[in-house]
Amino acid sequence: MIYLDHAATTPVRREAIEAMWPYLTGSFGNPSSRHELGEEAARALAWARSEVAAVIGCRPGEVVFTSGGTEADNLAIKGMSLARPRGRHLVISPIEHEAVLESAAYLVRHHGFTVTEVAVDRGGLVHPSALASAIRPDTSLVSVQLVNNEIGAIQPIAELAAVAHEAGALMHTDAVQAAGHLDLRLDGPGGAGSPGGLGVDALSLAGHKVGAPKGTGVLVARGRVALEPVLHGGGQERGRRSGTENVAGAVAFATALRLAESERADATAQAARQGLELRARILAGVEGAQLTGDADRRLPGTVSFVFPGTSGEAVLLELDRLGVTCSSGSACAAGSSDPSHVLTAVGIPADLALTAVRFTLGPTTTDEEIADAAAAVIRAVSAVRGIVGA
Repeated sequence: MIYLDHAATTPVRREAIEAMWPYLTGSFGNPSSRHELGEEAARALAWARSEVAAVIGCRPGEVVFTSGGTEADNLAIKGMSLARPRGRHLVISPIEHEAVLESAAYLVRHHGFTVTEVAVDRGGLVHPSALASAIRPDTSLVSVQLVNNEIGAIQPIAELAAVAHEAGALMHTDAVQAAGHLDLRLDGPGGAGSPGGLGVDALSLAGHKVGAPKGTGVLVARGRVALEPVLHGGGQERGRRSGTENVAGAVAFATALRLAESERADATAQAARQGLELRARILAGVEGAQLTGDADRRLPGTVSFVFPGTSGEAVLLELDRLGVTCSSGSACAAGSSDPSHVLTAVGIPADLALTAVRFTLGPTTTDEEIADAAAAVIRAVSAVRGIVGA
């Protein structure tokens, strides 16, 4: 099998499994318990929090462990908005992950918020001037993905955060797809507020995108940011996310994130080289193939196309038969018969959007697999076109 669906999930790192194993076995205590087993678990949780904070460049107390990226996005959008007295207006992009889109829709339905979707260009990018025009005096929060999960577009988040802050709004970014690929530090080398960092008030991450198990995630929220809890109960995570913490999962997440960060430079260089090779082979070998998303400002290991005259799902099935695992877009929308909201937002017609196929590379992807996958794509598209045109 040639696995080119790393944006959907990544293999769990052996180091993450080994790091979490003690907290699934002998050191199984509840970190809230006041005995040795509990305190041992609490120390492990504190270690994990510090490790994540070191990668993000924040204080350990600003790290909130969650059950994944979806919960982190929900806590950010709902929690920050409901805790802000400024107003009931949100600005998001139309190509956000469903966790952000549905959280915003919930606030509209149940709390009287209004939402403005700031336009993106054909490459999927939000321009700072467009964001400035979308923000109103009652805007409480702006949320824009750092990296889009379907087309790989990398947003100018630091510039967008500056626009939001100038207008008095908070800024959140869903950085789930950026972990292990981009620098996630909130501040530049000069410290708090210095240029060179993302400059956001909150950032969401998911463990299974960097080699941790599914069901692990983090919301980083600046200390000055008030959060209304989404989950109520015993007041864990400093009252921001109740529920007994998943100590083993937090340790695995921290271990995988630190490893991904340490390997980031080499992994990014490899993805850039292999992504360009895959792109060139497919564009040369498949008549009419069109790259989706910005050609340059994109995650190099995310390569997505539309193939006119095909069905994306049919191409996927044929590729699976040929031993290549990939997707037609977001795994969270798999099974839907509707065209991708991301592709239609960047101006691709609905019928053409239904022909989309996404390839996402990982650190274990080899050059030989790139060549074999490209050859399989050429065969698969030809076979599907033969059936569709019959």
